[in-house]
Amino acid sequence: MTESVPVDPTSTEAWQQLARIADGFSPDLRAWFDAEADRAERLTFQAADLTVDLSKGLVTDEVLQHLLQVATDAGVAERYQAMISGEHINVTEDRAVLHTALRRPKEGADLVPAAGFVVDGQDVDADVHATLDKVYAFAEKVRSGEWVGVTGKRIETVVNIGIGGSDLGPVMVYEALKPYVQEGLEVRFVSNIDPTDVSEKTVGLDPETTLFIVASKTFGTLETLTNARLARDWLWRGLAAAGALDDTDEARTGAVAKHFVAVSTALDKVAAFGIDPENAFGFWDWVGGRYSVDSAIGTSVVIAIGPDAWREFLAGFHALDEHMRTAPLEQNVPVLMGLLNVWYSNFLGAQSHAVLPYSQYLHRFPAYLQQLTMESNGKSVRWDGSPVTTDTGEVFWGEPGTNGQHAFYQLIHQGTRIVPADFIAVANPAHPLKDESGDGSTVEPGQDVHALFMANFFAQSKALAFGKTADEVRAEGTAEAVVPARVFSGNRPTTSILAPALTPSVLGQLIALYEHIVFVEGTIWGIDSFDQWGVELGKQLALQIAPAVDGDVAALEAQDGSTGALIAKYLELRD
Repeated sequence: MTESVPVDPTSTEAWQQLARIADGFSPDLRAWFDAEADRAERLTFQAADLTVDLSKGLVTDEVLQHLLQVATDAGVAERYQAMISGEHINVTEDRAVLHTALRRPKEGADLVPAAGFVVDGQDVDADVHATLDKVYAFAEKVRSGEWVGVTGKRIETVVNIGIGGSDLGPVMVYEALKPYVQEGLEVRFVSNIDPTDVSEKTVGLDPETTLFIVASKTFGTLETLTNARLARDWLWRGLAAAGALDDTDEARTGAVAKHFVAVSTALDKVAAFGIDPENAFGFWDWVGGRYSVDSAIGTSVVIAIGPDAWREFLAGFHALDEHMRTAPLEQNVPVLMGLLNVWYSNFLGAQSHAVLPYSQYLHRFPAYLQQLTMESNGKSVRWDGSPVTTDTGEVFWGEPGTNGQHAFYQLIHQGTRIVPADFIAVANPAHPLKDESGDGSTVEPGQDVHALFMANFFAQSKALAFGKTADEVRAEGTAEAVVPARVFSGNRPTTSILAPALTPSVLGQLIALYEHIVFVEGTIWGIDSFDQWGVELGKQLALQIAPAVDGDVAALEAQDGSTGALIAKYLELRD
C-alpha cells in the first residue's frame, strides 16, 4: 500500500543538498562539455523509439545524484507500481488510476500485473478489450460504408462533440496522424460552447453523410450537451430541407439513431437524447478525462485511421509504460525529465516550460500538454489535505518550430526568465520534399527541406546552450555600441527528443512520456495529480449567474459590484 501521508521532500537530506547547490549555482555548459568528453553520450537515453538528450540541461552529476535520491525518498517507483496495480491513489475521489490499463495487450505472459487483474470487482483487462472490440467493429462499419445515414449514404464526415479531455486528446491525435486518415473521411471537432464553434464546424457539411459522436462520461456536461442539441437541430433542419425527414417524432428519432453515437456510460440519458444505447461506448471512473484519449474517447480517431493503426498507437503507450516500470531510476527517461523539471522550478526559479515540436503535425501537442500537466499538478494541497511545502506545477506552452522562432524565441534566448524547453523532432517526414529551385545563395537547388528544417532544430538548442560571448560578437566586426544587444548568455536548458518518424506508435510513446513526467512531479510534490476540483467552482457559478445574464433582475442584484456591472453592460450592448 502507498503511504497515506506523503513524504515532505523539503525535509529530506537530498533536498537540502540541492538547496545548498542551488544557492549561487552558476551553470556553464561550455565548460562542462569541454571537461566531460562523454557528457552527451552519458546523458542521452533511449525509451522505446525515443532518443532523449538531456546533456544540454543545467545538471551536474552531483545534482543528478541528489535528484535521484529525492525520487527514491518520495517512493516514485513504489507509487507507480501501486498505480498500475489499481490502488486508489486518487484519494480525493477514492478511485484507482488505471489509464495504463487502456493500452495493455490482450495477451501476454509477462504482463504486470498479470492478465485478468481485478480492481473493485471489475476484470479490468476483459472490460477494456471488450470496449475496444466494440469500437473497432463500429469503426470498420463506418470505414467500409456498411454504416449509412438515414438516406442510405455512407458517412464522409465525423464530428466529435466534447470538451477538455474529450476534445483536446482526439483533436491532437487526429491532427498528428493525418497521413494515416482514410481517404474520403474527415473528422471535425466541436468543443466551445460559443455558438460560433458548432456553426463553423458544420459549414459545408451534408447532414446525410455526417455522423456525430457525443463524448461525455455522464452525458451531462453543459457545453457538450448544449452543442449536441445544436447539432441535432442542424441535422433535423438539413434533412428536412433536403426532403429526407418527415415531420414526426418517430422520423426525427430514427434520424438521430443513424447520425449520432455516444461515448458515455449514462445509457438512460443517451437513450433519452435519441441515441441507441447499443451505439454507446463506455469508459470508467478510473480514467480521468485528460488521460482518456486512448479509451473510447478516441472513437472518432479510430474511425479515421482504422483499428490496425490504433493498435499500434496503443502499443506505443505500452512500450513507454514498460520503460517507466522497468528501467532503473538513473536510466528512466520520464523519471529523469520529471526530476529536471523539479530542479528547474523548485530550485532555479523557472515558472514555465516550453514544448517546441519541430513537426507541423504536432501543432496541437502543446495545447494537449497544457491540460495534462496543469490540470494534473496545479494544486496547492497534498493528497492528505495538508498544504504543499514547495511550489508545484509549471505553465506549459509552446508552438511548432520554426513558427515559434519568429515569435517568442527572443524571450527564451535573451530574456531574464529561465524557460526550460523540450525540442521534439522526427528524422523521417511524412512529406519528403525538395526545393528544386533554391534561391541561388542560402538555399541550393535540390535542398532537402526537412534537412533544412532539422538544421533549425539542432541550431536552436545549440544556441540556447552555448550562446555567443561579447568577444565572439566583436570578432564579427560588430560596432561596440551594439555588442551588448547581440550577446547570448547561453546556459538556457533544453531537452531534445528525436524519433524515427511520427508513427502512431511514436505518438503514443510521446503522450505516455509526458503522462509519466506528470506522475513523477506529482509524487515528489505529494499531490493528487488525478483530481481536478479547481475546474468546478467557475462552472457552478456560471449556472448561478445564467439567470442574471438572461435578464433576471433579482439574480442581477445578487451579484457583486464588478460582476453585476459587467452583466449590466453586456445587457446594454446586446441587440
